[in-house]
Amino acid sequence: MSPVTELRISLALPTDFRVDDVLRFYRRDSQQLAERVTNRKVEKALLYQGVPACLALDFTVANQVNITLLSDAPITLNAALLKHWCERLLGLQQPIEEFSRGYAEHPQLGGLISATPGLRIPQATTPHEAACWAVIGQMISVQAAISIRRRLIQQFGVTHSGGLLCHPDAASLAALDETQLRLCGLSRSKAASLLLLARETCAGRLPLEPPAALADHDPEQLAADLLALRGIGPWTVSYILLRGFSSLDGSLHGDVVVRNRLQYLLALPQPPDQRQTAAWLAAFSPYRALVAAYLWAMPSATATVTQDY
Repeated sequence: MSPVTELRISLALPTDFRVDDVLRFYRRDSQQLAERVTNRKVEKALLYQGVPACLALDFTVANQVNITLLSDAPITLNAALLKHWCERLLGLQQPIEEFSRGYAEHPQLGGLISATPGLRIPQATTPHEAACWAVIGQMISVQAAISIRRRLIQQFGVTHSGGLLCHPDAASLAALDETQLRLCGLSRSKAASLLLLARETCAGRLPLEPPAALADHDPEQLAADLLALRGIGPWTVSYILLRGFSSLDGSLHGDVVVRNRLQYLLALPQPPDQRQTAAWLAAFSPYRALVAAYLWAMPSATATVTQDY
């Protein structure tokens, strides 16, 4: 049976667009249950307006991405909205040129910028999915977070007709209880946080489902609303804003990898503490989270610990 909704568009890409960064972002889970990466094509299953859909990003043609969205039932989405959505997903709206011009000669950042030109922050498909990843990833390794996320999708995801599993949306999680979520390997506090985020979203008090956009909300108010929730701290808020809304000014000073990389960058005898890291990042506002991304992307020859968020 043909999908009820099928949209196809193409976007031109900047010559410095880093396709491999996008492929690596969607390749984090090697089992590829919800995302499938083959050659230069990404397929990502998701629930859009509660309907299973699959978004395909094909980078085969140089400096271009061909995009297809196939859903299993009617959804309210047109080509213009899909274009805007995918520009956000690929980081094409991020002011990276302005950042690069401003810091190309910086004594520490200049080398990182020249080593990774065109760095953008690929976005989670929805802010809610970014929020789930942020909560799951609190204080554990990336590999452990991937394993728990996989179990969450296996237990509570919905299968798209193409075979991939859709990450559960806010409505799906809001209908669960802590006991069910803890079967995925979540701690009691993380299960409670996921439920709280989902229920606040469903109640309309958090803008974490499409067509949410940070431009429609005061980022400081959104950060305050998130911080007011039990179990949601500054790192989690900064990550949600970064991966969910392309907000480049969150201070990820609590991130262990950021602090380890900063030790190498500044040739320090040991990693700086959170206060020292926050103070160093503060000088780069409103690009603190983008600076953190450059630290994440430091070449492995420079930093011995690699991590991909």
